[in-house]
Amino acid sequence: MKMFCVGRNYAEHAKELGNAVPDEPVIFMKPKSALLQPQVPFYYPEFTNELHYECELVLRICKNGKYIAERFANKYYDAITVGIDFTARDIQSKLKEKGLPWERAKAWDNSAVVGRWIPIAEIPDRKQIDFSFKKNGDVVQVGKSADMIHSFEKIISFISNYFSVNIGDLIFTGTPAGVGETVTGDQLEGFLGDQGLLVLEVK
Repeated sequence: MKMFCVGRNYAEHAKELGNAVPDEPVIFMKPKSALLQPQVPFYYPEFTNELHYECELVLRICKNGKYIAERFANKYYDAITVGIDFTARDIQSKLKEKGLPWERAKAWDNSAVVGRWIPIAEIPDRKQIDFSFKKNGDVVQVGKSADMIHSFEKIISFISNYFSVNIGDLIFTGTPAGVGETVTGDQLEGFLGDQGLLVLEVK
């Protein structure tokens, strides 16, 4: 199982971090060990002093493929949820200054969290999916799939030009504006529309 992640897929988020809006998807990966398993607590990692949440729509791949045409890409995922791409922002900033890869800031153990899966067949319009994220009961992020720079299908097609996609792979499709710091004791919740799919306490 692989996890593909898309960076800077919402213009307002790119701007809030001072990044240029990309012409093509920015792809990075997390290993299988980055996925927080069900019933396992999430602990604030010891190596960072600036842990940020990033709530995203996450797709589950249901079909093996390579060089997938964008017009067929909708056949390659069967479920959707909300997830958190945790980022050690202080480490990422240092790595970016040196032009180095992001893995130490993005791909550490348990840095990816996913909520309860919803069959994509239950979504009436994939281009109009609303999601939101709360920290300690306050809404801190609101996103719409319509605001993504690159659509689900564009992302899958683009990734498949470089990597095979396989059944069970996950794609984190990018975070909207509103990312921020989280600390020990915070209660985090992710919603797809009005459905609560993810609840997490930072320990």
